[in-house]
Amino acid sequence: MQTIRAQRIFDGHNLIHSRAVVVDGGRIIALLDDAEDALDLGDVTLLPGLIDTHVHLAFDASLDPIGHLDEDGLYERMRTAAQLHLAAGVTTIRDLGDKDYLAIKLAQEFTDGPEILSAGAPITSPRGHCWFLGGEAEGEKGIREAVRERAARGAKAIKMMVTGGEMTPGTHSHLLQFTPAEIRAAAEEAHLHGLPITGHAHASVGIAAALDAGFDSIEHVSFLTEDGVSPDRELIARLAESGIFASLTVGVLPGFNPPPVIARRLPGLAEGMRLLHAAGVQIIGGSDAGIGPVKPHGILPYGGEMLVDFAGCTPTEVLRSFTSLAARACRVDDRKGRIAPGFDADLLAVAGDPTKDHRLLQRPAAVFRRGIRTS
Repeated sequence: MQTIRAQRIFDGHNLIHSRAVVVDGGRIIALLDDAEDALDLGDVTLLPGLIDTHVHLAFDASLDPIGHLDEDGLYERMRTAAQLHLAAGVTTIRDLGDKDYLAIKLAQEFTDGPEILSAGAPITSPRGHCWFLGGEAEGEKGIREAVRERAARGAKAIKMMVTGGEMTPGTHSHLLQFTPAEIRAAAEEAHLHGLPITGHAHASVGIAAALDAGFDSIEHVSFLTEDGVSPDRELIARLAESGIFASLTVGVLPGFNPPPVIARRLPGLAEGMRLLHAAGVQIIGGSDAGIGPVKPHGILPYGGEMLVDFAGCTPTEVLRSFTSLAARACRVDDRKGRIAPGFDADLLAVAGDPTKDHRLLQRPAAVFRRGIRTS
C-alpha cells in the first residue's frame, strides 16, 4: 500500500478538494484530504492516465509506415511504440489498425506497458482503405464472420472503414466502401458480442451511415468532400442528439507545416470541429499515432492544441475528453478515466494546473501504471 500526494487532483471531471490518493493492489482504495506520510510529488496536478482512442502500433511513424509492415521485428517495434505512449502519460490506448492480431498478443504479454484495447485489423472492403492490414470482407455474411473472428480472438472493439482514406491509393475519403445493410450488419454483430464499434468516416455520407447503423463512435468526423470540406449542420445536430462519440484526429508535432492540400482544408476542418463542440457532440481525442513523422507514438498530449484552438474547448474539457469521456467510449469507464476508489491506479502528474493550461500535459512529471511509477 502507498499514498501519493499532490497539490491538486483532477478526478476526471473536475478539480477536487482531496490531495492524496491511497493505492493498493494496483487500484485506488481511498482519497484523503491530505497525508503527511506519503510520496509527495509537490506542486503538481494528479489526474487519470490519458486514454488515446485511436492509435496504430503497427505503423512506425516513418515516411513509409506501410512499406515497413512486412519487415522483420514488427512485434518488437509495436512494443517500443506502446512504451512511448506510456512515457507520455497515456496509460490506455485503443489500437484501431492491428496486423496479424499482434496488438492483441501484445496486450496479453506486455505487462509493463499501457493497457491495449485492440480492434484487430479494421474491417474494410476488398482492396479498400488499409486492406494491407488483412481485414478485407464483403457481404453481410462475410462482415458478420469478420466480427465474430475478432471477438473470438479477444478484440475489445470493432473498427470498420466506412469510407475510403488518404493512405490507400484507389480509395476515396468522400465515398462509402460498404452498403448500408453491410454497415448495419457490422454494428449488430458487434453488439451481439458485447463490443463497441467505431467507424472510420471522413465524409458526411459515411458519418450518417455509421450513425444510422447504431455505431458507438466515429473516427475523424472531418466532413471531407471530393475537393474540400463541408460541415453538415443538420447531421451535427443529429450526432449531438444521439450521444455518439466523435473521435477527432488531434495531435501533431510542434512546427508542423501541412502540405498545400491539407493547408487548404484547415479552415473547413477547424469550422467542423467548432460546430461539433458548439452543438454539444461528445468529443474524444484519437491521435492516429504512427501514420507519419508528425504523429509519433505518444503524441496525444499535444492534441489539446486543436481542441482548444479549433473546437473551442476549455482546458478542463480537454482533460475530460482524454480521460473520463474516452473511458466511456472505450467501455472501460468502470475502472479507468477517473480518480476514485475502485478505479485502476493509472495516474499522470503534471507540474502546475492543466485546467488552466492544457499544454502542461506535454511535460509529464510522473506516470503510474497500476500504482507503479514508470517514470
